[in-house]
Parts: sequence; C-alpha cells; structure tokens
Amino acid sequence: MAAGNGGIGGDGRDAAVPATGARVTRRRVRTRARLLDAAFTVFAAKGFGRVSIEEVCEAAGYTRGAFYSNFDSLDELFFALYRERADLISGQVADALALDGPDLDVPAAVDRVTEVLLFDPDWLLVKTDFLVHAARDATVAEVLLEHRAGLRRAVADRLERAAAHAGAPAVLGDAEQAAHAVVAAYDGVTTQLLLDKDVEHARAWLRQLLTALLTDGSADNRTAHSGG
Repeated sequence: MAAGNGGIGGDGRDAAVPATGARVTRRRVRTRARLLDAAFTVFAAKGFGRVSIEEVCEAAGYTRGAFYSNFDSLDELFFALYRERADLISGQVADALALDGPDLDVPAAVDRVTEVLLFDPDWLLVKTDFLVHAARDATVAEVLLEHRAGLRRAVADRLERAAAHAGAPAVLGDAEQAAHAVVAAYDGVTTQLLLDKDVEHARAWLRQLLTALLTDGSADNRTAHSGG
C-alpha cells in the first residue's frame, strides 16, 4: 500500500507529469520544425502568394490539425520562418564580429562575416517574397523593419565598442550610419545573387564593398589587411 501511495501521491505523480509534458513539448518542437522546413521548401519553389496550407502540410507529412496546433495562418508561419533565418544571420554577424575582443581588425572581421553569412538563393527568394509582401501590408512591414533594425543594432554595437579602443570607421560619421550602409551593401549583393546564382562572386564582392566601406581606404587599415 505504501508503494501504491508513493506512485499516486506527490513524488510519483510529480515525476510522471513533467515527463509527459516534456514528451509533448519535444514532439511539438519537432512538428513545428518540420512544418517550417517544409514551408521553406515550398515557398522557395512556388512563392509565398501561391502556396496553400494543404501544400505545406503535404510537404511536411502532417494534417491541417498539426498545422493549426502550431500556427494560426500562413502569414504567421511565414513570419516565423523569416524570424528564424533573420535571427540566424544576426547571430552569424555578431559572432564573427566578436572574435577580435575589444579591438576590431576590420578587414579580418569582414573576411569572417562574408564567410559565415547565409548566401542561400532559396532563402533569398523567400526573403524577397517577404519584402514584396511587406511593401503592400503595413503590419508585415513593421515585422520586417523590426528584424532589420536588430541586425543593424548587432553591427552598430560592435563598431561602437571597437571605437572606444581603435577609433570609429571614418565613413558616414558614426556606427549607426555605418551599420545602415553594411546592411544596404548586403542587400545589393544578394539581389544580384538572386539573378546570377554565383555565390563565390557574391562573397568576394561583398568582402570588397565592406572593406572599402568600413576602412574608408585608410593607410592604417590597408597595412593591417596586408599583414604589415
């Protein structure tokens, strides 16, 4: 009887409920991830405006019930997909810029950033769909602007911290303006990549643009870049 009470009472029951909850949570996480992966593939192939919930479910191997247990609409799924990839890019940039410690070797940092940045033509197609969608919907535009601002903040914060030790980049005045220019350069290079599909050329061109932008062609930075 004591053993039975132990299984029904506080200790036994409390141990069982979290385990069940954990299993449900893990299953939900997997379902959501599979839906996002499937949506990415379908959106890239057909375009956001031409995709149905049924197509996403079929690609993921789930029912509409599984979809609606995770997302209220295709718009919500699209936002989640964009946030996932945008956060990945922000993290890549922040990590690459953090490796120099308090100082910032701009040419070396640019090399690292361009090596890790996500240059996936399928993602660029999805991102472009999101941009076009946002241009026609103020609510969507607000989401896009928020995440672009986050990416700029990651770059600007790193440049500002480096400025205390090595001086700010001369171009465009301050770190916030320089961060705007960095994101604009990435946008321009990736737009070209959508058309020519030449990833290596895109990386090389972005590296050249960012190095010129952030060093302003100064003799000190050219020397640092050449190893002198």
